[in-house]
Amino acid sequence: MDISQQQEIEKSLNLLEKDWKLDPLLRDFVLGKITDVSDHTVVRGDVTFHIPHLNETSKYLLWKCLWPDCHNCCERQGRLPLTSDDLITIGNGLKYTKTSEFIKKETVLATYRPEQGTTMTTINLKRREDETELQDGTHIPCRFLDGDGACSMHPARPGVCYIYPFSTWTQNDKGMARIHAGYQLTGDCPGFYFADDINQMQQEFENYSTIIRDYNLAYARTDREMLSCTSM
Repeated sequence: MDISQQQEIEKSLNLLEKDWKLDPLLRDFVLGKITDVSDHTVVRGDVTFHIPHLNETSKYLLWKCLWPDCHNCCERQGRLPLTSDDLITIGNGLKYTKTSEFIKKETVLATYRPEQGTTMTTINLKRREDETELQDGTHIPCRFLDGDGACSMHPARPGVCYIYPFSTWTQNDKGMARIHAGYQLTGDCPGFYFADDINQMQQEFENYSTIIRDYNLAYARTDREMLSCTSM
């Protein structure tokens, strides 16, 4: 984590603390101040989850969604990359007869580097009607968030919204593609907590294994259809 990333995460944590009580240990961990951490893996279905384990305190970093009390993921969204499935589903929901017209009017193309050595170009849903590529990665409230904290597009919202706060990737495992998932630790979500027993999160593992598998497969199709691009 570079200095600018750390500063941005610290800003998010400070905003979070205005409405939520934040464990000081969690704050230090998210800011990268705790380094004695091991990677504990949990396999559910087709997905391998990577769960941080604090070795000194023998605690796991777990998560549970706190909606409807929280909808920070919609109010402080950095970008909404769309799969080819999203383009059709959301376009139809917004009454577009042609996917090309939906892309032209409701999306923005952006190129960014999610990690060192990787560059991605994606078609992103505009979080505000006048969003530009220069605003990619910045915190903008989603225009589809209603006054009650619910998504006006649900259940046709983008697949990337469903997998939050996880990110997902595929690795080659002895000739077989294996789906992996880890946390997005941006400092915006109050649902993270430390616990001694990883079994407290069993229901989330079960629910999200299917969601993440389906999203990963949809995104792979999007790459094959050349509606997104990843380069190393």
